Amino acid sequence: MQRREGLAKLTGRERYVDDLPLENFLWGMTVRSPAPRGRIAAVRFAEEVDWSQFVVVDHRDIPGPNVVALIEQDQPVLASGYVRHMHEPVLLVAHPSRDEARRAARAITVVVEPEPPVLDFRVPPRPDQIQYGPDNVFKRLKIEKGDVERALREAPVVVEGVYETGAQEHVYLETQGMIAWLEDDVLVVKGSMQCPYYVLTALKHALGRDESRVRVIQTPTGGGFGGKEEYPSTIALHAALLALKAGRPVKLIYDRPEDMAATTKRHPSQVRHRTGLTADGRLLAQDIEVLLDGGAYGTLSPVVLSRGLIHAAGPYACENVRIRGCVMFTNAVPFGAFRGFGAPQTLFACERHMDVIARTLGLDPVELRRRNLIRDGQSTATGQVIRDGTDRVAVLERALALSGYREKQRAHAAFNAAERAKRRGTGLATFYHGAGFTGGGEVGLSSRLQVAGRADGRVEVLSANIEMGQGTLTVFTQIAADRLGLATDDVVIGEADTARVPNSGPTVASRTTMVVGRLIERAADDLRRRLGLDEAARGAVVKQAIARWHQEHPGQRLLGEAVYERPPGISWDEERYQGDAYGAFAWAAYVAEVEVDLRTCVTRVIDFVAVQEVGKVVNETLARGQIQGGVVQGIGWALMEECKFKDGSMINNQLTNYLIPTADDVPPIRVAFLETPYPHGAQGAKGLGELPIDGPAPAIVNAVAAATGADPRVIPLTPEHLLELLNERAGVRQPAPMNAECGVRNAE
Repeated sequence: MQRREGLAKLTGRERYVDDLPLENFLWGMTVRSPAPRGRIAAVRFAEEVDWSQFVVVDHRDIPGPNVVALIEQDQPVLASGYVRHMHEPVLLVAHPSRDEARRAARAITVVVEPEPPVLDFRVPPRPDQIQYGPDNVFKRLKIEKGDVERALREAPVVVEGVYETGAQEHVYLETQGMIAWLEDDVLVVKGSMQCPYYVLTALKHALGRDESRVRVIQTPTGGGFGGKEEYPSTIALHAALLALKAGRPVKLIYDRPEDMAATTKRHPSQVRHRTGLTADGRLLAQDIEVLLDGGAYGTLSPVVLSRGLIHAAGPYACENVRIRGCVMFTNAVPFGAFRGFGAPQTLFACERHMDVIARTLGLDPVELRRRNLIRDGQSTATGQVIRDGTDRVAVLERALALSGYREKQRAHAAFNAAERAKRRGTGLATFYHGAGFTGGGEVGLSSRLQVAGRADGRVEVLSANIEMGQGTLTVFTQIAADRLGLATDDVVIGEADTARVPNSGPTVASRTTMVVGRLIERAADDLRRRLGLDEAARGAVVKQAIARWHQEHPGQRLLGEAVYERPPGISWDEERYQGDAYGAFAWAAYVAEVEVDLRTCVTRVIDFVAVQEVGKVVNETLARGQIQGGVVQGIGWALMEECKFKDGSMINNQLTNYLIPTADDVPPIRVAFLETPYPHGAQGAKGLGELPIDGPAPAIVNAVAAATGADPRVIPLTPEHLLELLNERAGVRQPAPMNAECGVRNAE
C-alpha cells in the first residue's frame, strides 16, 4: 500500500506545528545561560525596551515543582539561582511579533558568577568540579558472566584497544516546536513529539494539574531519531508557562542554530576492550569498560548506558564476559536519546576491535566472526539463551555474496598496486539489536491500545504511537486491515491525542511494529469477539456487524482492547542484570566499500550492502527506507558529523559547518532481508528502526583500515583525523598518547 500521509507531504499540504493557524497568539523565546557553570548573580533588562509589552516568565511562575519529570528528576524547567550548562533556560519572553520577541530575549542579560566546569568526561574531576554525588557519576552498571580474570590469565592471546565516538546531532527536518493555549481551563499543548504521554506527565508534574486539565496532541512530526523523545517535555512546559501567564495562545518554535545549540545529542563514548582468545581466534574472555558523557542532567542517560552495555559484547558466544560502565556528569549541554540508544557506540568499539583482533592474529576478519557468531542454544552476556532459529552465519554469508566481498578484495589489491593517489578497501560489521524496552520495561509500561468500531462500519486504531516519517500510519493501517480482512480505506488511525487515545507507550526502542502492532492485532480480535463473531469473520461481515451494533446501541462506543502481555519464558533480574534482556533480537551483517583519496584524505563510500534478519517484513518499501536512512545517518556519524564544542556547547551549530551527507555522498545501498518470523510480533515482525544505525560506522572504518593500513579507532574519521593517522603510520611524527587510564579509573 502507499504511504497514508505520503501525498500530503509530497504536495506540501501536510501541516506541521509552525503551519497551524492561531488567533491572537504570542511568539515565545528563551533566554539562556551564557556560562557552563555558576551562580546567577543578576538578570538585567535593557532600559530601552518597554517591558510592559512583553510576557516574562521565570522559575517563580511555575505552579508545581521546578523539575522536568523524567528518570532522575534533576533538570529544572527554568534555572533558579544556578546554571549547570551553556544555553540552560533561565527566562521566557513572549510578544505578538516574533522579531520583537527575539530582540527582547537578546536584551536580557543573565550575569553568572563562574565556577570551575568539568568538560571532559574521560578525565577524573577535581574536588572543586564535583557536582553530582561523590564522583560525578550519574549511573554505574555491571554485567558479569563466568570468570573473566581467570580466562584472561589462561588465554594464549590477549588483545586490548580503546575506541571513541563523538556526539551526533539529530538534524531532523523539522526543528523543535510547540503551541499551547487554554480551552475551558484545560491546558492544550500541541506539537512535534515522539511520546505524548511523556509530555503529559511532565506538564502534570510541574504545573500541578491532573489529567482532566491537561491535553497533549501530537502534530505531524518532521523527523525525530530520538531527539523528540524527552526534549519536547521541556519546550512544552515553556510554551505552557507563557500561555498560562499571558492568557493567550503561545507558539514556541526553535530556529536551526538554537535547536542545534540547546537540544540533546548522541552521547560521546570511550570504550576499552581487553579480549582473551585462543590462537585460532575463538573468544575466551571479554572485559569491556564503557564511559559515556551524560552532560549536565540525567535525561535518559541511565537507560542509554544500560542498552549500550547489553550490546557491548556483540553478537558473539563467549563464556566469560565482564562489562562495566559509567555515564558521567559534565557541564556540557545534556545528551539524550538518539537512534540506537547507546548500542551504536559500543557496537562500533566491538566491531572495530574484532578487526584489530583479526589483524593481530593474522586471521581473516570474516573467519574470525564466522567462528564466534552466537548459535541457537548459546547465551549472550546477560545469560539470555538464544533460541530464535535465525542462522546468523547465513546472514553473514548473504552479505558477503551480495557485496562480492572476495572478488572486491582481489580487485582492490590490484587497484591499490596500480594507483598512487587513491586506495580502496572493504569492511565488514556483524551486529544485533534488541527490540522493545529492556528487561521488564515493557511490563512496567503496561501499554494499552484500542480498536474502535465506528458507526459507518469502519474501524479506528486508537494509539499514542506517532508518525515521524518512519511509516507508522501505513503499517498500523496495514496490520489492522489484514487482521480484520478490511480494505485499507476502512481503517482510520486516530490522532495521537491524550484525551482520546490510551497510553500505548512511546514511539521509541524499535517497538512500534513488533510490540504495538501486536496490540493492534489483539485489539482487533477483541473487537470481533465483542461483536459475537468467530475468528474466520472478515471483511464485509465485520463491517456489517459493526454498523448493526451501532444501530442497536446508539450513542455508545464499541471498543476492542488489548494490554501488553509478556511473552512466555521471558525472565529478567534487574538487580543482577541477568536474564532475557529483550523479547527478540534482530541480526545483521553490513559490508562497506570505500575509496580514500590520499591527497585530501577524503573518504567516499562507493558501495554498501545491508543484510538483516528482522523477523517477518511487514512492508518491504518502508523497511528498505528505514535501512537506507540508517545507513546514510551512519555514514555521517562515521566520516563527517563532527560536533565541535567550547565550554560544553556546540559551536558549529549551523548547517554550513556541521556537515551531513548529501545525495553526492550516498552510495548505492543494496538491502536484503532474511526472515525468521517472531511469534510475538505483529505478523511475525521484530523491531527494525534502530538496527541500521549500529553497523555502518564500524563497517566503513574497517574498510578505511583495509584500504590504507591505518588503525582508526575514533569517529568521526574526518579527513584531518585520517591525515594524522597516515602521517603517524609514515613516521612523520609520533602519535599523541591516548589517555586510556582516565577511562579505567572512571569506570572503576
